[in-house]
Amino acid sequence: MNILGINAYHGDASASLIQNGQLVAAVEEERFNRVKHWAGFPAESIRYCLKVGGISAVDLDHVAVSFNPKANLSRKLIFTLQKRPSLKSLLDRFNKQSKSASIKDNLAEACQCNPDQIRATIHTLEHHTTHLASFFISPFEQAAVLSVDGMGDFVSTLSAGGQSNQLEYFSRTYFPHSLGYLYNAITLYLGFPAYGDEYKVMGLAAYGEPEYLETFRQIIYPKSDGFELNLDYFTHHTQGIAMNWESGSPTVAPFHSQDLEKLLGKMRQPNSELTRKHENIAASLQAVTEEIVFHLLNRLYERFPSENLCLVGGVAMNSVANGKITRNTPFKNVYIPGGAADNGTSFGAAFYVWNQILKQPRQFILDHAYWGSEFSDEECWSAMQAHNFNPKYLEREALLNHVADALIAGKVVGWFQGRMEFGARALGNRSLLADPRREDMRDIINLKIKFREKFRPFAPSILEEKVGEYFEIDEPALFMEKVFNIRPEKRSQIPAVTHADGTGRLQTVSRRSNLLYWDLINTFAQRTGIPLLLNTSLNENEPIVRTPEQAIQCFLRTNMDALVLGSYYVDRSSLKLA
Repeated sequence: MNILGINAYHGDASASLIQNGQLVAAVEEERFNRVKHWAGFPAESIRYCLKVGGISAVDLDHVAVSFNPKANLSRKLIFTLQKRPSLKSLLDRFNKQSKSASIKDNLAEACQCNPDQIRATIHTLEHHTTHLASFFISPFEQAAVLSVDGMGDFVSTLSAGGQSNQLEYFSRTYFPHSLGYLYNAITLYLGFPAYGDEYKVMGLAAYGEPEYLETFRQIIYPKSDGFELNLDYFTHHTQGIAMNWESGSPTVAPFHSQDLEKLLGKMRQPNSELTRKHENIAASLQAVTEEIVFHLLNRLYERFPSENLCLVGGVAMNSVANGKITRNTPFKNVYIPGGAADNGTSFGAAFYVWNQILKQPRQFILDHAYWGSEFSDEECWSAMQAHNFNPKYLEREALLNHVADALIAGKVVGWFQGRMEFGARALGNRSLLADPRREDMRDIINLKIKFREKFRPFAPSILEEKVGEYFEIDEPALFMEKVFNIRPEKRSQIPAVTHADGTGRLQTVSRRSNLLYWDLINTFAQRTGIPLLLNTSLNENEPIVRTPEQAIQCFLRTNMDALVLGSYYVDRSSLKLA
């Protein structure tokens, strides 16, 4: 049984393939075309997944797509009659919906076959149900499930309970009320215009105080099982949101009203000075976001009193809020998958078909993110030879020791191994690594390699056995999806990964999921007594690198000190270039 899942015509277009209930491949289209958050049809991703599965499009039994134009149709009609949105916003919505009718044609074109040859059943699934389907790949037999994001199929929030291979839906929050839209609107207001820049505001919040929390409580407030926006401060419900999703990186125009600027002051222009006021607005936005999330979760617990929670949707990428859930709600075990945002709806859609529609028993747990492209040592060697590099070939133990020595010497090392990660985080296979003990390392990487804002933090990858020694909460964070307080007595030991508020967004590394990376961290620990490394993504203002050639290009255009491709190590000081 072959089921292809697709996230198309939306940010972070992606594809996933499950065979007989097992995920075998998952990848985002941006990794192929090098356009961040690409939003078209994921043709390259589909071809990759089919290749890994050893099949062609004609072998597919089901194709699951993570949007359904017919979902919540009555709500859409009522809203249109009551609010009379602009003609442009209606045309934009119709344009996307019309594309769903051509899924089979686009699939056939991507796979170079005739549409008539594709016998798969096409499922267009409500967006949030494909988010909630992450329950089926969680470690829980039963759990409360919550999806919160910007908007999908006219819904921003959907709560449910999961039992075995079934989901029971509880409450929906409909357009135009959206916690994701609030965070997006304030991100744009604060002068961060790129799609996905919300994580910058989350990082900035640590530098401020929630001075404007009461003000934000006028903008969004709890209501019953959900919440409402004060629409006086927005324009999306009357004018729509100016988005460009056409075969490129999505762009979103500001959609706050003049009333918001009367409340908070003039919008910051991109690249202008960040003031204390901006920091405090970010901190206030983060604080009210956490209040709404905890309200949703506490009300969900009343409906479905389980100790287990699955949290999904774009808002589930708010790792600061995630790290506070077990202290602010009754939930004790929190699962947030890699690909919690819209990229993960591709595998969510596929598992929804397998478990919910076909009623197959659950037999797969998503406990790592390594589902993308991989390259042999021979391919790595060829890529280096094409640049006239003279790399060292090192056996496994020698490689671990050599890299640990380089890190201790203060070098920043690109680490390219195995299958590429799915999702927004580099988790030890396409990573930039550094010594977390160096106080200057954050500025070195930000200014010389990543060329990004100085206020943005770096993450620690820590041996899972050592989490409780360094963090106040001892919970797994397989996908770098939670921020915890670093123990006060440890902060001075690891300044490069300690954020301004004394926290760290950790990745717990296990022997089971990535033995080589675990061994590298352990080798570093044996030398230094510190069982963690600074880990950031192997890229520079681009999608995470996929191929050896892309890793080499990143190495050459930055001030990275060394690069490891598989078993090969090259140091900048020893480069031999033609």
